[in-house]
Amino acid sequence: MKTFVIALLALIAVPLVTFADEAEPKRVEFGPPEPLVIETQKGPVSFAVEFANTDEERAQGLMFRTELGDNAGMLFDFDGPRQVNMWMKNTLIPLDMIFIGADGHIISIARNARPKSLRTIPSGGMAAAVLEISGGGARKHGIARGDLVRHAMFGNAPDAVEDAEKDLPDEAKAPKRTPD
Repeated sequence: MKTFVIALLALIAVPLVTFADEAEPKRVEFGPPEPLVIETQKGPVSFAVEFANTDEERAQGLMFRTELGDNAGMLFDFDGPRQVNMWMKNTLIPLDMIFIGADGHIISIARNARPKSLRTIPSGGMAAAVLEISGGGARKHGIARGDLVRHAMFGNAPDAVEDAEKDLPDEAKAPKRTPD
């Protein structure tokens, strides 16, 4: 009987420990969406992106989100170029990860990253930032390696972003960031 009780407790405890990291933590509050433009071969594509530039914001990212708009995303600033590895733990939707160099040019794209995967996704070069958009979005919008991403963090935003803002909702038009 004692063996049966221990076995029963083990069967109950293992799933509790296994799924303990699935609980949604306290959410980080991101600022309002900011405009970002990608210059593609088809022409400019506008996005409204949340900006993740603290360790806490980068750690949470798009975890636990159940949807992401077609022209929405999150831009991760890594404070300078480095080899970046991302993963999809606790991320519930497929994403395209666009790795961007310090000059704003796309160095690689990981398409349709699988939700909840613990597999690391490498940048394939020195990335200063990563833009996460809905899975399939890069192909849909014609986004490719070498395309130019325009945002204040790259110091190249004013003209392209101002032109693109007319297509974005009002909450995506502010605040304006200036490079440090």
